[in-house]
Amino acid sequence: MDRFKKFMIGRYGTDQLSLSLLGLGLFLCLVTMPFRFILIRLIPLIPIVLCYFRVFSKNIYKRQQENFKFIRFYTPIIKRFQVLKKRFNERKTHRYFKCPSCKQTLRVPKGKGNISITCPKCKNIFHGRS
Repeated sequence: MDRFKKFMIGRYGTDQLSLSLLGLGLFLCLVTMPFRFILIRLIPLIPIVLCYFRVFSKNIYKRQQENFKFIRFYTPIIKRFQVLKKRFNERKTHRYFKCPSCKQTLRVPKGKGNISITCPKCKNIFHGRS
């Protein structure tokens, strides 16, 4: 264990991009398993080799910049899925409306009938059925 720690001194190590590449490689391994053609079965090695290259790289600044760009791309996608998951979990208790003027998403409780909804952002009043 100490030899590995000494080996890793000055190397980049793991980050979100490396772990994502490793996950992609493992997913591609499962997907390409039924194929008999050898070139298709070698495709999962590309992200796995790239992952290990990043982990053992000594160019720390370059790897940090790559990870930063990945996070800037990845974060809005993850946030969108989190919002969709929250809306799905609250589908029995709340209803969502978009303000017609400013497009702000508003959450109102279900079961109140026809209601007047006031947008807190632009103070526009519109009607909806909850």
